[in-house]
Amino acid sequence: MNVAATTTYPRALSRPASLSRAGYLFLAVFLLVVFEGAVRKWVSSSQSASLLLVLMRDLLAFILIIQAWKGGHFKKEKKIAAIMFAWSCLVLLWGLVQIVGGESSPIVLIIGMRFWLLYTWFAVAAACTMNEADYRAAIMVAAVIMLILAPLALVQHYSPPGARINMQLDGNEDDVFVVVAGVVRTTGTFSFTTGFANFMTLVAPIVFGLLGAKKRTTFQYLLALAVFLAFGIGAVMSGSRTAVISSGAMFGAYLVGRLLFSKMRNKPAAAVAVVVALAFTALLAYFFQDAIDVTQTRFEQASAAEDFGGRVFTVLFGESIAYNLMTWLGYGIGFGSNLATFFRTGGAFFALAESEGGRIVLEGGLVGVAFLALKAIALGLGIAKSVRISARTNSPFPLLIWLTTAIALLTWSSIGQLTANGLLGVMLTFALLLFRYPRLEIFPPRTSRQ
Repeated sequence: MNVAATTTYPRALSRPASLSRAGYLFLAVFLLVVFEGAVRKWVSSSQSASLLLVLMRDLLAFILIIQAWKGGHFKKEKKIAAIMFAWSCLVLLWGLVQIVGGESSPIVLIIGMRFWLLYTWFAVAAACTMNEADYRAAIMVAAVIMLILAPLALVQHYSPPGARINMQLDGNEDDVFVVVAGVVRTTGTFSFTTGFANFMTLVAPIVFGLLGAKKRTTFQYLLALAVFLAFGIGAVMSGSRTAVISSGAMFGAYLVGRLLFSKMRNKPAAAVAVVVALAFTALLAYFFQDAIDVTQTRFEQASAAEDFGGRVFTVLFGESIAYNLMTWLGYGIGFGSNLATFFRTGGAFFALAESEGGRIVLEGGLVGVAFLALKAIALGLGIAKSVRISARTNSPFPLLIWLTTAIALLTWSSIGQLTANGLLGVMLTFALLLFRYPRLEIFPPRTSRQ
């Protein structure tokens, strides 16, 4: 994320040298989202322990929101805060109407308010409150997590499905998802495969931001390279079509953006960087050819069993049957989440639909349709602004961060699944912080750290 000085974004006179309270709260939530699954898998299978961790991070997220409100920090993003307040009032009012209409219950509405609103408010609050040091620390924490998850994914991939590292405490070998017979779909520290795939999407722009950042020491070069290789290993070992496609797409966008947005005098150096990145990718593919063959087999099996175009439509917009079953009032905001299903039945499956779009329209009815439209508008504005920032700062990082945010908002099960919901809050925070600190340097000069 090497960004040149411009008149549009003047350099701040001073840089905060230490993390703020908001920064610590954000990092605590981030770490809980990533590692709470590891507790469920390898420490305690108790549902109460799992819920305790979720309640803990929800409480920390709520504390950050209250801190931002009490400190007047939402004034920094008045328009976004005003839209969020109006949207929250609409969602609450609609949920109450659903209760009166007999389509919901108070507990389902509370769960729905959590999934539909809490972590979006958390992202806005964090983006309004965190300083540059917090932003830089969050980027480095994400990079370190990638360095931890890559070797873990490597071990999981080459271990049998029945190995302890691939099974939950109360699970059995038949419950482990596999790419092909004998080869697992890796989960990292997450309790389910989608958690790892979502994290790979979240960390992609950060990996390429490190790769393109201006570096001043040998350690910084080695760190950026190590994180890039870890990211490649994680994608190859994931066994997830989503992780492979999104990682490949972001890598391609980075290569094009590195050439497109660099200054004319820097284009030769950018071209060399692109060639080096491609060379390391080819080297990675050579060493892990067996994993690539397994993933290719997975793609071939999936393409034979389903229509790819139909699959893409379902992921982006929801199952077509969901629109046939949709009512104007909806079945209850929060009803389709795995948490609501757990409280109602003791299970943890999605009650209404597997896709994000399908759950939204079935839960919210007309408000669900408005939700989809609101997301589309927000993404359009965010991507357009990120393109302008990338052009002015000669860095592909702003565009990459909003492209991954688009993937997350459109495809993740954020109103249905606890981990995806938390990771989306983290993803939105990175995207919104970009607008406050478009010239952030990941590796700042020594004088700017003082």
